[in-house]
Amino acid sequence: MGDTALEAVLRRDRAVVMAALVVIAVLAWAYTLWLAIDMAMPASPMPAGASGDIAAMDMSNMDMGGMDMAGMDVGAAVAPGFRAWAPADFAFIFTMWAVMMVGMMTPSVAPLLLLYAGIGRKAQADGRPIASTGWFFTGYLTVWIVFSIAATGAQWLLGRLALLNPSMATDSTILGGLVLIAAGLYQWTPVKGVCLRQCQGPIGFLMSHGGFRSAPLGAIRLGVDHGLYCLGCCWALMALLFVGGVMNILWIAGIAILVLLEKTATSGPLISRISGALMAAAGAWLMSRAL
Repeated sequence: MGDTALEAVLRRDRAVVMAALVVIAVLAWAYTLWLAIDMAMPASPMPAGASGDIAAMDMSNMDMGGMDMAGMDVGAAVAPGFRAWAPADFAFIFTMWAVMMVGMMTPSVAPLLLLYAGIGRKAQADGRPIASTGWFFTGYLTVWIVFSIAATGAQWLLGRLALLNPSMATDSTILGGLVLIAAGLYQWTPVKGVCLRQCQGPIGFLMSHGGFRSAPLGAIRLGVDHGLYCLGCCWALMALLFVGGVMNILWIAGIAILVLLEKTATSGPLISRISGALMAAAGAWLMSRAL
């Protein structure tokens, strides 16, 4: 294949991968926005006389652990203290976290995926094919899916301790301040710096991890490795969702933009430290209000 033809194919492949990433991110954000809007909608007003009927209701019926999620609005399903979680509730909240993580993290990993796709096509043209980009992306997303399980467990625990309000933000000023301070300090740690450098330099990451893989399992493992660096870079920022609200769409977008800037801007480390200082200052201010 001539150089001109190969360049055309590479451009086409990059366009296909970028289009797929855009579709994935848009669908994930649309789902997250739908949940946020559903939660923000006020409950339907009760008809006259209904309050007396509710007061007379047997309180044992309030334990609706086996209720079908399809018959309940989203806000009721996630409101802390409303009822004990059933397995369907845990699955619903996990799905919410997983989709949200896909929407937030896909833009920041796009440069590496585009690089992978371009080199993969060239390697195939040279007779040395590597595993497809999809296998690498699968490994990357696996890390964030596992994180979503942990985040769901954290939300369940905070809800059981009555530390979350219906918007899934902490009601405790002290806890909110501590999370902000911890996240801000983490932005200055060597671990954050190492993980951020791996996320910022796709080529450096690939070279330090043995390059591309020809087998799907190897590509998945490479994706997992990159996902772990990404998790090490961003987990503290994701904890901030419990401060501003897990379904606060502006808060979610703000964190996603910060993640994208840290990973793609040349001044990413400086952005990380400045944002960390601001987080710590905001946390200290919240703590001072509580004392």
